[in-house]
Amino acid sequence: MAPVRVTTIASLTPLEELDADPFLVDSRGQHTMCARWAAEHGYVVARELLVRGLRPDHALLWDGMRPGADLFVAPSRRVLERALSSVAEFTEECARRGVRVETVGRAEPSYDAAMKARVHRRLSMPTAGYDGR
Repeated sequence: MAPVRVTTIASLTPLEELDADPFLVDSRGQHTMCARWAAEHGYVVARELLVRGLRPDHALLWDGMRPGADLFVAPSRRVLERALSSVAEFTEECARRGVRVETVGRAEPSYDAAMKARVHRRLSMPTAGYDGR
């Protein structure tokens, strides 16, 4: 039996919102949370999506999804609300297509000044070769 493939969904949130809502800006942290969840369930992350306000019927979401075998996961409903134009329509579309949607459901990390600075450097200097470490 083929392993369950997971598509993680993270929100594309502008760097300007870092102080107000660091977790929504930290897409790497969102994907990491989803990858841990998938590993704990014995699933394999196949794709990572970084989106904002995407329509539930957009082809990007459904490219290669196997009904009954693949699933979407996001860190929280809050992330889904930022990433998609309508969470209700998305969950309806998932049900129609036979694809599960899950949320990790864990508490978001608390960001101190150093963590915010790392996120800021990673997102503001991507063309300078900085990888966030």
